Amino acid sequence: MTSQADSASSGPHDSPGFLLWRTTLRWQRSITAALRPLELTHVQFVLLAAVWWLSEQANSSERLPSQRQVAEHAAADVMMTSQVLRALESRGLVARTLDPADARVKRLTVTAGGRRLAEQAISVVDAADAEFFTRARDPAQLLDVLHQLADESHGSGTRRTTRASEAS
Repeated sequence: MTSQADSASSGPHDSPGFLLWRTTLRWQRSITAALRPLELTHVQFVLLAAVWWLSEQANSSERLPSQRQVAEHAAADVMMTSQVLRALESRGLVARTLDPADARVKRLTVTAGGRRLAEQAISVVDAADAEFFTRARDPAQLLDVLHQLADESHGSGTRRTTRASEAS
């Protein structure tokens, strides 16, 4: 059994939290650099992609995602989401309309320009991710661990199995 003194003497480079922090910062810097030519911040990218994906899943204008649904999908703060979506709207990338059934709710979709930029940004981020994560010896295992740490217990079992089998 390891004592508290033993784990403290091993230093931060053996701390999972410290390593995750450093890894996250390196990854964020790579994504920020990849998105810079597209004039998107990382948060703008995540929310634009979320609106694009969720609105693509909607089968009618009444089912378009709300700002709250986009925030929940992205695990983002609702107020920050609203501010970023306003900025994306002012750039002509996102359209926000009032829900006819509830004036407090704004329904979202991407514009044609927003769709093109979202698709381009997703390709850029996928390439940056692929380059960043090439150091992982077992990509399927890394993905499984990240799912576990993100606590994605609902609905991710199939996705994990599929991706793990594709990597084999």
